[in-house]
Amino acid sequence: MKKISSILLFCCLFLSGCSSITSSKEVQEPKVIEKIKTVVVPAVSLEEQVKKTHKLGIIGEVEPVYFPPLKKSVLARIDTGAENSSLDAQNIELFEREGDKWVSFDFHDKRTGQKHRFEKRLYKQVKIKRQEISEERLVVLMTVKIGSERISAQFSLADREKFKYPVLIGRNILKGRAIVDTALYKTLH
Repeated sequence: MKKISSILLFCCLFLSGCSSITSSKEVQEPKVIEKIKTVVVPAVSLEEQVKKTHKLGIIGEVEPVYFPPLKKSVLARIDTGAENSSLDAQNIELFEREGDKWVSFDFHDKRTGQKHRFEKRLYKQVKIKRQEISEERLVVLMTVKIGSERISAQFSLADREKFKYPVLIGRNILKGRAIVDTALYKTLH
């Protein structure tokens, strides 16, 4: 047993010394030190980078929006969890005009006192399922101004009386237009 241990120890010592053997014919290349060029890139803020891909930039969880012909902005809850946008609508009435289905509804912003009766062509009806309760909602196309963007988008008509904000802006408007930071509030004018 002692012989085997001695032989293994000798082999280990011998092999460790062999790793640095080189051939005399090997030519070593001269070390070349290149000067590293420093490139100065102009500082671009995160907001400027975002505006290149998202026209509205970084927005907050509550933003002012405009619905023509209303003169004042309405505060809207920005909700990336909602697929579609919705609008508070009261006294909803379906009617027919020139063979098409239309809907009229009252919009009232308690914050500003603005009231307006809208008449819009019915775009579609959808079934909304919220916590085991499903309801039918009417959907209309509305023109909404957010920041400098004027957008035509689908809004479902809902009773939002119990909510703090009469308008909810969902992904159908946000996608590709804005990045949302919930720490921010009213970043648009």
